[in-house]
Amino acid sequence: MIALLLALGSSLAYGCADFLGGLGARKAHVLRTVMIAAPASLTVELLLWPFLGASFAPATLAWGAASGVASAAAFALLYRTLAIGPMNVLSPVTALVSAMLPVGVGLVQGERLGTAGLIGLPLALAAVVLVSAGHGTGAARPSRTALLLAFGAGAAIALQLVFLHQAPADSGVGPLIVGRAVSSAVTLAAAGAMYRRLGPERPAYAMSAAAGVLDSVANLLFLMAARGGDLAVVAVITALYPAGTVLLARGVLAERVHRGQLLGLGTAAVAVGLLALT
Repeated sequence: MIALLLALGSSLAYGCADFLGGLGARKAHVLRTVMIAAPASLTVELLLWPFLGASFAPATLAWGAASGVASAAAFALLYRTLAIGPMNVLSPVTALVSAMLPVGVGLVQGERLGTAGLIGLPLALAAVVLVSAGHGTGAARPSRTALLLAFGAGAAIALQLVFLHQAPADSGVGPLIVGRAVSSAVTLAAAGAMYRRLGPERPAYAMSAAAGVLDSVANLLFLMAARGGDLAVVAVITALYPAGTVLLARGVLAERVHRGQLLGLGTAAVAVGLLALT
């Protein structure tokens, strides 16, 4: 039950981080936003080090670095995917892939679900699609390139979660620190290489930093949930992060929550209840 609550917290934090990061990216090039968010996230993890501890054994360094590379790839592929569109098709594809791969890894590693879990897991996957889907069924069909990018973004997000889960259980926040340091270095290197193409706009510093802090909190909560529960369950609950973004967009930007998304939120509530019984 504790792992489920932590996964829900991780999902909410990821959704809020995406919302703030998306707003920040409207004001300046996305790399300018990430240049602020990534170091802010790393700072939070360094501040947590004295309280939660960290070890940097070879396995921690390897899995942490792998998660950092996957995180940097996820940022690049996700924003490129959403830029091509259509979002209401590609966003659920990305979210679903990011959930299904860790579920498969967990089951292959021997995790077992009870009857409630066998019902709740597919319901949660359906909720991921419904919540993250936009309005309208008449959107243009995505190109093959866009679909490949969507699968790649989902796979990169999934790999980040799987790699964090594989890090030693006694490593504290070590894999998070290593991962964020690597992803920050990759992002800053990319920004440096593309500096002339970033445009003159200044990033929204406070908003971008807040997104980074929330992303760090989300990673921490996921890691704690995965260490205390089944990866298959924790990953699919975490993948409900579009729900947080949808609710914030409704409350802050007065965006309409469509019928399918409301159905997704209800389905998610039922799925979480069933998974709590697993």
